[in-house]
Amino acid sequence: MPAFYRKIVPMTQFDLHTHSTASDGSLSPEALVARAKQQGVTHLALTDHDGTEGIRQAMAEAQKQDVVLIPGVEISVSWNGATVHIVGLQIDIDNSTLQQGLSELRDYRRQRALDIATRLDKAGIPGAYDGASQYASETMLGRVHFARFLVEKGYAKDMKDVFKRFLVRNKPGYVTGHWASLEDTVNWINGAGGQAVIAHPARYKMTATKRRKLVAEFKDLGGSAIEVASGAQHPEEVRTMARLATEFELLASAGSDFHGPDNSYTELGKMTTLPPNVTPIWSTWTN
Repeated sequence: MPAFYRKIVPMTQFDLHTHSTASDGSLSPEALVARAKQQGVTHLALTDHDGTEGIRQAMAEAQKQDVVLIPGVEISVSWNGATVHIVGLQIDIDNSTLQQGLSELRDYRRQRALDIATRLDKAGIPGAYDGASQYASETMLGRVHFARFLVEKGYAKDMKDVFKRFLVRNKPGYVTGHWASLEDTVNWINGAGGQAVIAHPARYKMTATKRRKLVAEFKDLGGSAIEVASGAQHPEEVRTMARLATEFELLASAGSDFHGPDNSYTELGKMTTLPPNVTPIWSTWTN
């Protein structure tokens, strides 16, 4: 285990990036909230991919568990040849413009899933669509679900192995993503009364110059924050993201990107502590 993992300390209040079975997580919204309570999280954002179907269930459980549930979403974006993710926090899940945009993304996801299955079939892996669907929710079928199917059937030893061998560029099951624009995404989130956050900016395979360009454009479009502390992130990356937040006068968010006990980057509520020179996004909230 890398030495830097030993430096990660619990952030026992806020976890603003998590997933449930409403997208590609392995815990139901209710079970996610219950686990968050066990881990000492007091403010939890459910940010499923391109959908908000789990929010109401999570809210009901959060009331029982005395956890503050922040309505959220993680939206897939195509930007300058790269796929990036934008988290929306404190959104109105009944906003019609936001929901229309998310619905279109989910329609695209379904077509992309069919294309992935077709490519895998040509590579000698039949039944991938039906197999992946067994792990998916009614509204979201993504690469993680195909990965679980491929591991179960013995085509790969684990999730990491699946992506390396099958689901990345130039591999049999890779399909290029054509997602929402950065401008539309920020407008949807802002229009729904929320705050837009660049998710795990250190994880994208881009140069420092390109990352700065992304942050600058995001800021100009009305973005609010960047995820300074994310799951399994090296402390030096946290410091780098903190410098970006300070330079571009953006708020700092923190989220584990928890997908479940079996495949999470890190446990709920446990990320490297935010540096003292940034302004936490929750400092702008009233609860």
